[in-house]
Amino acid sequence: MKNRPLGKSGIEASVVAFGAWAIGGWTWGGADEKESIAAIHAFLDAGGNLIDTAPMYGFGVSEEVVGKAIADRRDKVVLATKCSMRWDLNDQQKKRAAKRFSTTKENVDWNGEPTKESFDVYIYSGKDGIREEVERSLKRLQTDVIDLYQTHWQMDDTPIAERMETLMELKKEGKIRAIGVCNATNEEMNAYRQFGQLDTDQEKYSMLDRDLEGTNLDYCASNDLAFLAYSPLSQGLLTGKITADRKYEEGDQRNFKPRFNPENVAKVQAMLEPMRAIAEKHDATLAQLTMAWTLAQRGCSHVLCGARTPEQAVDNAKAGSIELSDAELAEISKAVASYDGI
Repeated sequence: MKNRPLGKSGIEASVVAFGAWAIGGWTWGGADEKESIAAIHAFLDAGGNLIDTAPMYGFGVSEEVVGKAIADRRDKVVLATKCSMRWDLNDQQKKRAAKRFSTTKENVDWNGEPTKESFDVYIYSGKDGIREEVERSLKRLQTDVIDLYQTHWQMDDTPIAERMETLMELKKEGKIRAIGVCNATNEEMNAYRQFGQLDTDQEKYSMLDRDLEGTNLDYCASNDLAFLAYSPLSQGLLTGKITADRKYEEGDQRNFKPRFNPENVAKVQAMLEPMRAIAEKHDATLAQLTMAWTLAQRGCSHVLCGARTPEQAVDNAKAGSIELSDAELAEISKAVASYDGI
């Protein structure tokens, strides 16, 4: 497994990270705690060290599971979590917050029809909120320091100066070691950097989601920030294992996304077909090849991949040691450019 720096933080993290959204269960049809812990252990044993979670992933469940998994091996982990996505604000905080969506404990109300079980999720990055969240995360994660602390979304009206000054205070106090943003624009990152050292940017990026190549990826490459790509396998589509007739469990968000309709899945499979021979040459799966290609793109330093089983975690980790030639990268990129789906 290769390691790369998290910006200028001085922290070296595995290029493949364990993305812990799915193990929180929310929007993924539930999760098995014992299996999730075994998956995290397998990932660490396979040479990975970066684990990325968030309070929102299962309303604290993902952080709790990660905390249990790493309690006896905290020194082997680069631990990343987030703040600002809240379901538990008080009335005063709601006045400064931005509503994001309505949800139940199982799934987002994708059809926009809240039920009596629904509640609202807000984005709030005020100083009081960030300080509340960091203490709760430290407790759930069973640790006294978070290696990388990231603002999850940027859409509330809290001044970026207030957010960053709070994060810098937490860093000075030793509660966090590095600072990152997620789902941010270049302009927002410029604003953060006026008030302290910004180390990372986490964004959605994959073979199917390439809009950021001329913006955030270039920005991170030019300004020595790590770029953490989330959903690099497009929620499983780029593994090549999802076929047009695939059915999903109740509560799985992929039931509601047009990208997973049979016609589009067929387009993804056609895009992947020319890559199979390259994968075989490296004794790799399509998923591993996809991650290796993503990591080879300018500006992309790390990929975050979810795993629910030890086998999946080990398979993901293997992608961190694949080296693709210039000719192979060009051939894969040609196939990627042929995709005309959603």
